[in-house]
Amino acid sequence: MRKLLIYIRDYTRESILGPLFKLFEACLDLIVPLVMAYIIDKGIGGNDKGLIIRLCLVLVGLGFVGLTFSITAQFFAAKASVGFIKQVKHAVFSHIQKLSFSDIDRLGTNTLITRLTSDMNQIQTGVNLTLRLFLRSPFIVLGAVVMAFSIDTQIAVIFVITIIVLSAVVFGVMHWCIPRYKEVQSALDKVLGKTRENLTGVRVIRAFCKEDEEIKNFEASNTFLTGLSKKVGMVSSLMNPLTYVTINIGIAALIYKGAIRVEDGALTQGQIVALYNYMSQILIELVKFANMFLNITRSIACGNRVQSILEIEPGMKEGADSLVKDIEENTDNIVEFENVSLNYNGMLSSVKEENALNNISFTVKRGETVGIIGGTGSGKTSLVSLIPRFYDVSEGEIRVKGKAVADYSFKELRKTVAVVLQKASLFKGSIRDNIKWGNETATDNEIMEAVRIAQAEDVVNAKEGKLDFIIEQEGRNLSGGQKQRLSIARALVGKPEILILDDSSSALDYATDLALRKGINEFAYKPTVFIVFQRTSSIMQADKIIVLDDGDMVGLGKHEELLGNCEVYKEIYNSQYS
Repeated sequence: MRKLLIYIRDYTRESILGPLFKLFEACLDLIVPLVMAYIIDKGIGGNDKGLIIRLCLVLVGLGFVGLTFSITAQFFAAKASVGFIKQVKHAVFSHIQKLSFSDIDRLGTNTLITRLTSDMNQIQTGVNLTLRLFLRSPFIVLGAVVMAFSIDTQIAVIFVITIIVLSAVVFGVMHWCIPRYKEVQSALDKVLGKTRENLTGVRVIRAFCKEDEEIKNFEASNTFLTGLSKKVGMVSSLMNPLTYVTINIGIAALIYKGAIRVEDGALTQGQIVALYNYMSQILIELVKFANMFLNITRSIACGNRVQSILEIEPGMKEGADSLVKDIEENTDNIVEFENVSLNYNGMLSSVKEENALNNISFTVKRGETVGIIGGTGSGKTSLVSLIPRFYDVSEGEIRVKGKAVADYSFKELRKTVAVVLQKASLFKGSIRDNIKWGNETATDNEIMEAVRIAQAEDVVNAKEGKLDFIIEQEGRNLSGGQKQRLSIARALVGKPEILILDDSSSALDYATDLALRKGINEFAYKPTVFIVFQRTSSIMQADKIIVLDDGDMVGLGKHEELLGNCEVYKEIYNSQYS
């Protein structure tokens, strides 16, 4: 958590002024009981109505000034806490963007969402409470004890004993609760994960009539979280009654001892009232401090979880070469795989079946079209994901334009390599804004040219506002085929040298798929195209076809060659055309 505090440096002034104004307010709170004692002893005791009225006006003035101090302190504390959490969110989100796909796969989307939402809210609450109460409450308690000693040392001993007992209760409860709150947060992660999984897969759940089963699974996770929360809540809820019992015993002792001291003439009635008020202030501030500390402990737990994200070193180190196009083009081979193997855990396994890819080698010339085919789980997506360096190879080397992909900067490499993933992802905004992700400077004519080649012209023209049509989050107001075509247009508008279509036209009919491939082949600058597909009809015209089976490359060549020498390809072809 301490490492996160560097993000509050821009709000140092607010972090100082907030507690400072709270201390000013606390000083006024400590003066009020003395004024009340003076009213009782001098005003009421001396039957001096003028003095009573003047002192009452003083109390009103103290209340008004204290309110001003309190509002000012709250303003600065809120500004500092909100600003601090804004900086932390920016840092965490920026760091997540630097993590490799492997890092994100390992952490899990649910965990990252929790860190950026509920954990951040808890940290903000903790910072706000700290700035407002962390100094004020101890100052009031210490000040009340000092004022009690200034009035009567014998009575002040009761204050000291009461504070010691209260502190033991408060810190004892907190010591037990802190580790349990961490368990509660972990259980909350699981509930959120189950909720997200069910909401995103609700259609599949209903299609297989699994509603009752999923409800039971959710209830099991939620019941565990509820039981854990109740257990922690029951113990933490003991704090208030125990503190009230302790303070009331202290007040009873105070009144009893005070009555004796008044009878002896050592104290006045006003002083007893002042001591009672100080005891009440101690109760209120210790309860506040206890609740604040419980919040802070939860905030620290959340802060440590957020900090653990920032402490993760990205699994990939970015290369130094900034411009792919500036590299001397001394080879016709634009993509080269040399003995490439991949295991998502990083280290290759001696058991070949546990690796995603095994010893893959091939070369691709500029302008060629490469088809990649194989059964489910054969490693097709894994293979093409290595070209834009979504993952690092476990063994071997991949070269683009004669240089290892690890030597390039991510930005420039991915400008050269455009990928259309299996799942079409569009973002809330206009069609124009979504397609401009591929080229921020693209004109409307360039956008429409990409849309035309992607066979999405009819989609755009049919929408109200055309390019200004607003796409909802995740493209909910578009069909699967429409989303795929617009995703392809987004990739084409940047005119990449290497275009990867990873099963990205699966929702298109045969005629549209054929027109799409024909349009890409008619590109003036002739990009190198990788097509991952299950249908042999979509890749049989490719310059070369790579056949994968359980991570091994079992075939490489043209359609006619593979029909004669590759049993896996022949089996796939016959299953579709026999």
